Amino acid sequence: MEATPEGSAEWSEPGLYTVAPGVHRIPLPLPNDGLRAVNVYALTEGSDLVLIDSGWALDEAREQLAAALKGLGAELGDVSQFLVTHVHRDHYTQAVALRREFGGRIALGSLEEPSLRMTADPDVVPLIGQIRLLRMCGADPVADELVRVFEIHGRNTEASIWEQPDEWLTPGRRSVLPSRQLDVVHTPGHTAGHVVFDDGAAGLMFTGDHVLPHITPSIGFQPAVAEMPLRDFLDSLRLVRGMPDRRMLPAHGPVADSVHARVDELLDHHAQRLDVIATTIVDGAATAYESALRLGWTRRQRKLGELDVFNQMLAVLETAAHLDLLVHQGKLALLVEDGVRRYSVA
Repeated sequence: MEATPEGSAEWSEPGLYTVAPGVHRIPLPLPNDGLRAVNVYALTEGSDLVLIDSGWALDEAREQLAAALKGLGAELGDVSQFLVTHVHRDHYTQAVALRREFGGRIALGSLEEPSLRMTADPDVVPLIGQIRLLRMCGADPVADELVRVFEIHGRNTEASIWEQPDEWLTPGRRSVLPSRQLDVVHTPGHTAGHVVFDDGAAGLMFTGDHVLPHITPSIGFQPAVAEMPLRDFLDSLRLVRGMPDRRMLPAHGPVADSVHARVDELLDHHAQRLDVIATTIVDGAATAYESALRLGWTRRQRKLGELDVFNQMLAVLETAAHLDLLVHQGKLALLVEDGVRRYSVA
């Protein structure tokens, strides 16, 4: 596989795409996932090789990564370090699998530790935190279907694919290659410990799932439930907006010319979404589930019931995150009755 210029093919097409000198994008497959692919970025200098994110631990992803690295004159065992933006499996688990086989160090944001600890615990039932939140949202039908579809009633049988990193990342500058330094920037919201990597010298920002070009990332989807993930996410967007603008290298979607331009769109989107969701309460919805049923989802404005159960879960929890922020802003009032969170006009 030979390197080709960035933008020479559909972003999710397997290949090796040169973004900048010493920076190459490698899209890797995801299983039955609407995101289509996850971008892994290879940073090279001489024989040194570092990856930003690693992909999902799948045979097909491993094969495509090996083929792409071969185009750089490298092999899987040549990766000295994995810098992972957050602990979701499409970013983290292939790093664990490759470390077990070849070595290499994994670095992950320090505030991901509680979620990783729970994910790796065989006695913590998967999605149990989300099921509890759904019931607090008045979304028993979604919670019950989630339990049925994912057979959530026993031990975590996938705990063994998770391991601790070699290093917990904290904000600040670090050398990753002899002539390349990255600033680690803590950007909670998508997950509590999400980080982006800023390459000021090259004018690049590896934005992970914090800033995506075509979709808005899910908010607070993690085992260790965050108190107010939307507030954290919007604050993180403003933090990045206050930094110098960079070329955007996202985890899903094509490379884009401006981080700032997309941040502005995301901030506008959530401002509008807050207004629309507040209106559902004015019009009579009382719970996050009732509100979500009145909203349109995806670009096609699909009804909640038209989504698969996993995306119904994300939709209800995103609605709850907006409602809780409206309460925090004093625009709505909250009353908990029989374990269900009910909202009204303040």
